[in-house]
Amino acid sequence: MQFPTEILKQCWCLAGPTASGKTATSIALANLINAEIVSMDSMAIFRGMDIGTAKPTPEEQSRAVHHMIDVADPHEDFSTADYLNKSLEVCEDILGRGKVPLFVGGTGLYLRSVLRGVFDGPPADWELRRQLEEEAASQSPGWLHAQLRNQDPQRASELHPNDTRRIVRALEVIKLTGRPASQQAQQQVLPREERPAAVMWISSPREWLYDRINRRVDWMIEQGLIEETERLLNRQPPIGRTARQALGYRETIDFLEDRIETTEELTRQIQTNTRQFAKRQGTWFRNLEECTEVTIAGNETPGELAKRLARFDLSR
Repeated sequence: MQFPTEILKQCWCLAGPTASGKTATSIALANLINAEIVSMDSMAIFRGMDIGTAKPTPEEQSRAVHHMIDVADPHEDFSTADYLNKSLEVCEDILGRGKVPLFVGGTGLYLRSVLRGVFDGPPADWELRRQLEEEAASQSPGWLHAQLRNQDPQRASELHPNDTRRIVRALEVIKLTGRPASQQAQQQVLPREERPAAVMWISSPREWLYDRINRRVDWMIEQGLIEETERLLNRQPPIGRTARQALGYRETIDFLEDRIETTEELTRQIQTNTRQFAKRQGTWFRNLEECTEVTIAGNETPGELAKRLARFDLSR
């Protein structure tokens, strides 16, 4: 599946690592270019996962219309194809009201699917998935990712070793079709004239970003991340496989299930994993040909940066 060119050309995209200031900047930018924001965060789609995803607050959402937030329950699976289908409907609605769709977020897979389309693949084979998950549970950590690396190195390089759901899906596609998904996906770079009006990513000084990440994690713990995660585990049905893998939540689940002993250790683990994740995000965006890197010093106000982004010229 791929966005129709006539719709894609009218979209804007603003990406960046976690904690790089996308939310505040995107709100200011949306007001400058008459846009509505389409979230590009794979975990903000889940209801009840608010603190750990740093979801835009009600006050922030009142200053610019936001879409693709709270569209699924945390026990549900939600694929990249699901995201593309729903966000296309959202874009059609936004454009129909004379507004501009502004994609904002840090999920590289979502950004690439918007820009290049996504391979839907064969229907799920739940028995095969169960077998793969059971086999992985009996092996050492990283075994499942290693299997994918042997069969589809390109797809394996795009996935974190803990992203069990997507790794299983990639192995499932190989088993059912005989070919790696990376060879079947129609994810080619579109000609410049068919791309969105602007595709930008915020690149900030590493120490500035890491300090913001550390402080954000401190804030999340103070605001009740542990209690929020406990509610997700206790609800019926409980948090599902996709949502359990979310950064911040998977470590907190380990804490609640006594695999991490103290809140101090929990905080350090989330901070470390988030910094590593932010580094991978930067690599991902830097390697997307369509993305223009926007370097910031870290002392700009959201309004100042938004004015700079609003002047983006696709032709340069």
